[in-house]
Amino acid sequence: MRGSILHVSAAGRVGGGGGSVEVRTTVCCYCSGREGRTREAGRTLPSPSAPSPPASRAELGRGKGGRTPHRICSTLSGPFPGRATRRSHPDSKVRPNNMDLAVPRLNAGETPMTCVGSGAVLLVMLVSHVASALEVPLDPKVLEGLPQPPTITLQSPKDYIFDPRENIVIHCEAKGKPHPSFSWTRNGSHFDVEQDSKVLLKPGSGTLIIDISGEKAEAYEGTYRCAAHNDHGTAVSNDIVIRQSRSPLWSKERLEAITVQVGVSMVLPCRPPAGLPPPVIFWMDNIFQKLPLDNRVSQALNGDLYFSNVLPEDSRNDYICYARFPNTQTIQQKQPISVTVLQTNPTVECHPGFMTPLGAASSKTVLRGDTLELECIAEGLPTPEMSWQKDGVELPSSRVSFLNYKKTLKIADVGEADAGDYTCAAANRLGAAHHVIKVAVKAAPFWISAPRNLILAPNETGILTCRVSGDPKPDISWFVNGVPIENAPEDPARKVDGDTVILSRVQSGSSAVYQCNASNEFGYLLANAFVSVLAEPPRILTPPDRVYQVITNSPALLHCATFGSPIPTITWFKDSLISIKSEDPYVIHENGTLEINVAQSQNSGKYTCMASNNLGVKENHLFLEVKEPTRILKQPEYKVAQRGTSAVFQCKVKHDPSLVPTMTWLKNAGELPDDERFEVDTDSLVIKDVTEEDEGTYTCVMNTTLDRDSASATLTVVEATPTPAIFYEKPDPPTDLKLTDQTERSVQLTWFPGDEHNSPTQKFLIQYEDLLHRPGVWVNLTEVAGTSATAQLELSPYVYYSFRVLAKNQVGYSRASQPSRQYRTNPAAPDENPSDVQGKGTEPGNLLISWTSLTGLQSNGPGLEYKVLWRQMHVDQDWSSQTVANASHLVVSGLPVYVPYEIKVQALNDYGNGPEAEVVIGYSGEDLPSSAPDGVLVTVHNSTTAQVHWEPVSPHSVRGKLKGYKVYYRRQRGLHETEEEADQESEEQVVTFSGNRSEGRLPGLQAYSLYIIFIRVLNSKGEGPRSRDKQFETPEGVPGPPSFLNVLNPNLDSLTLEWGPPLHKNGRLIGYVLQYQPVLNITEAGPVTVMDFPVNETTVTLDNLNSSVLYKFQLSAKTVKGAGANLTKEASTIVESTVASRHVDIATQGWFIGLMCAIALLILVLLIVCFIKRNKGGKYPVKEKEEAHQDPEIQPMKEDDGTFGEYSDTEDHKPLKGSRTPSNGTVRRDESDDSLVDYGEGGDGQFNEDGSFIGQYSGKKEKDTHEGNESSEAPSPVNAMNSFV
Repeated sequence: MRGSILHVSAAGRVGGGGGSVEVRTTVCCYCSGREGRTREAGRTLPSPSAPSPPASRAELGRGKGGRTPHRICSTLSGPFPGRATRRSHPDSKVRPNNMDLAVPRLNAGETPMTCVGSGAVLLVMLVSHVASALEVPLDPKVLEGLPQPPTITLQSPKDYIFDPRENIVIHCEAKGKPHPSFSWTRNGSHFDVEQDSKVLLKPGSGTLIIDISGEKAEAYEGTYRCAAHNDHGTAVSNDIVIRQSRSPLWSKERLEAITVQVGVSMVLPCRPPAGLPPPVIFWMDNIFQKLPLDNRVSQALNGDLYFSNVLPEDSRNDYICYARFPNTQTIQQKQPISVTVLQTNPTVECHPGFMTPLGAASSKTVLRGDTLELECIAEGLPTPEMSWQKDGVELPSSRVSFLNYKKTLKIADVGEADAGDYTCAAANRLGAAHHVIKVAVKAAPFWISAPRNLILAPNETGILTCRVSGDPKPDISWFVNGVPIENAPEDPARKVDGDTVILSRVQSGSSAVYQCNASNEFGYLLANAFVSVLAEPPRILTPPDRVYQVITNSPALLHCATFGSPIPTITWFKDSLISIKSEDPYVIHENGTLEINVAQSQNSGKYTCMASNNLGVKENHLFLEVKEPTRILKQPEYKVAQRGTSAVFQCKVKHDPSLVPTMTWLKNAGELPDDERFEVDTDSLVIKDVTEEDEGTYTCVMNTTLDRDSASATLTVVEATPTPAIFYEKPDPPTDLKLTDQTERSVQLTWFPGDEHNSPTQKFLIQYEDLLHRPGVWVNLTEVAGTSATAQLELSPYVYYSFRVLAKNQVGYSRASQPSRQYRTNPAAPDENPSDVQGKGTEPGNLLISWTSLTGLQSNGPGLEYKVLWRQMHVDQDWSSQTVANASHLVVSGLPVYVPYEIKVQALNDYGNGPEAEVVIGYSGEDLPSSAPDGVLVTVHNSTTAQVHWEPVSPHSVRGKLKGYKVYYRRQRGLHETEEEADQESEEQVVTFSGNRSEGRLPGLQAYSLYIIFIRVLNSKGEGPRSRDKQFETPEGVPGPPSFLNVLNPNLDSLTLEWGPPLHKNGRLIGYVLQYQPVLNITEAGPVTVMDFPVNETTVTLDNLNSSVLYKFQLSAKTVKGAGANLTKEASTIVESTVASRHVDIATQGWFIGLMCAIALLILVLLIVCFIKRNKGGKYPVKEKEEAHQDPEIQPMKEDDGTFGEYSDTEDHKPLKGSRTPSNGTVRRDESDDSLVDYGEGGDGQFNEDGSFIGQYSGKKEKDTHEGNESSEAPSPVNAMNSFV
């Protein structure tokens, strides 16, 4: 059901981007009532101490005619009618943006609710300001020291129904500065809490706790009101009506048995006792089973049981009406009713008639926003069918719901449009009956503009408005601190005008609380608003140095929440220098927030917000960082994997390097299975040993703290068939194309898919050929999923269509299908206008209007033309127009120079005009500026920079779009030079200042020089005339380094320095400064000696230096501004000449180098000869012995014929012939040394009887094999022998 809105507004506006914040807010909850649910007429607000109003005004808590009060919760004093709601409704919620509280309407039997805001019951305190409302934030640092009138923050419901078994707790909490004190009244009289021992006032608050144990609960029934006071006003709570819950018994009555003839109608009355709150009614039998209800038997809204006609099975003696009382959770039952249905007479069918309501017509009044319930219950046999109409037409299903088998009509949230004549009809085969219910919609008061709290600075003016509407029109009354405004002390600054209170030039100490009461016969609205007069310097509430991060091309919001009285003025700066104005790309909102619509990298930087009023200035620095967006560069692709193989999805991402990315993979929008077969890498997902369960859509999601990007691909698992191999081919083309469901703008195309050739069809591509405009050209129209074989095609008028379809699988697209039959659409007026309409001048005083023409498909019919319209902006004149065909531009001449024009281009054809064209703005042609800037003034800051100022030219003389100003300046000569000496070829420098500027800085000036400067204004056409030349001089500066520094005639203890003047003197030279010091080592130097020279000295001889020492010299020139840059030189003194002659460096002599080379060559030749000789070696006489003692199993072999070769002499310690030397250059003794020691008895090797060393090749080499030294050797006799052992 639709909910009422309970407005919760803050005390005023905080100048900041954080939205409104509550400080002294309260809620006025308004819940409209209906007869049977509570309703009350509105009343005026009397003073708490004033006598009761005249008899025409109802007393406290009472409405007209003594009816139960209308549901309203408020925190104001006085006899306001209404019932407060109770607990929080489970469906209520607070809107986050405007602090509104949305509360659904309560159904019958639901518990009412309490209006809660910031943990407390709040009353709406709404005030408007003549300029803007000032809000007091909840920041404790801001609130500290600010005076605050009392504000009720928590209170009990206005209608408090208590359980006599529990204590009565009447809540009353308030805040303010100073903290408020509390007092109570009961039934209009002062209630002295201290005189009643059963009543306790909770310390620090106004909450009452009443102990009713052992007491009669009725003694504490009554009307209570709490008041909170401090030096700035008085706040009062609702009039809280305390009543004891009651569930009375059914009155004793003797019910006669009912006897009724079959087929007639019957009503069983319930009439439960009145309880507090009213009971819920239902019918059951004596075994507590609910009686079945249907189209024939129904329960009315008042609880009675209606039978449209009775049947024999309706006979029973246990029709029992039950009443459930919600607060006490008790159920009362009526005495059982006995019904006997007789069948003595034959059953006669009956014409429909109405049991309720009676007569042909009735009326009902409902309040705006309430729920309308209309009921019609008919009798008749057969049972009549019900139907409803309003004002002779069917009711819309969107507004109406039917209950109780269409016997009850229900409309929620009634509005004025729901008034009218509602007809309910009951019909059976004998006829029909009708009843008309005339519904009138009235309205209790509702807000148009509710008042708001007002905080003003001294001498400011404010306005309180209380604008409401209702039917009948509400009466509005004003009060000050609970006292009628006409009885309040006279205030010359206050003026009351109906629904408005004007406060002019308020003064300190005039804070007060105002109340507005708007009432009519159907209810009332109540709002409190205080006026607080404050004088506070600005405070910035946004934390300092806050860093905002946004993504490129997204909006950026920089907040500057402020507080002050008067309301501070907000000014923004970028990089502490550039003042920001509300123009593209910046927008400065009323609350001070700076918005950048489309943030770019150049918008990054430091921003300063400055808040100022007449009491001070405060500033805060913020920082904006514009980051690169996160983008997926390589998306995962569709995969077809055989079962048991692996599938790999790639997902390569680009992101801002300063942001930390998080890659997440999803399967079918959920988490990946918890399976080790799924391996996630930085940029890929690998699925090993795929199965059919792995099929699905896989999505890679890249998240950063600022943005995200995602991409998906599908995995299809096919059966692994090792033989024969699966061949994948392109699909066959679709066949049998048919066109159905033909309309002017659409047609349905169907086809039969061709063979997929082992690869599922991914999609179908539908193309069309326009035989009228572009015959032979096939254009892509749309795509559909590969699982579909039909498509609904949107068509354009005046086209001769033919369609064809292509299928696509993993291999590629199929051949195109055969074309469908031709389908022609009828011509029509154009649906669209030309795009990209522009207007700009190409020559002074002309306007080129251009556009992108419509295609033949877009023309919608023959005779396409364009109607071009233009008119000058800001001039009261009609549109000029011209119609053109076969063109995409139009030149309009004879116009004023650079004037804005409104432009429209509308398409039309033989069948009518296109839609209304959008207006674009263009400018006529520009001309060169006609005037030059005046008032050129140069302010010299130092020797290298100056500031130039000028008076901007008038806008009309720009004669185009102002691009800026170009400043030309050139150095004429140095001030120390004559005109003849000056460099006549000095290069002219140009600086362009963009926009409407009137000053700029000139960089790169040369000191002690005469400059000439002039300025031209610049527009898109070019430059205007030059301004009058202006000369200015730059002051002296420090000179440049000397032009050279030479060292001459170095001796044992002296040397001579010679130098030249600087190339850039930058002033009048007054001398030179020389510094020198000995260099002891790389990191250490000796003492510095400083010498000054007049300007006319350019050479000096330094004596008393140390011999053979390196010196470092630094020379600089001086002007009156100081010394310039140094020119550095290093030089050494020399040693004695005799020592130098005896110690000639022999290593540098040519003859010595040649001798050393010859010796090295000779040694190299000798080494080569020795190496060759050693390899040849002597022969060991073993061969003869081996021949005499042949071993039958192992025979020595030669390299050529299978016999062993001769062995080298043991004295040479040579390796075996054909073996290799280890790579480290050494020869292991057990491998290559064939001395007698190795072959002796104590060694590992063994001799045969003839003295040969076959054992060396068997046992010893087996050991060597384990040592692994033969792995890299070439084949040799030793290795061959080991292979046989």
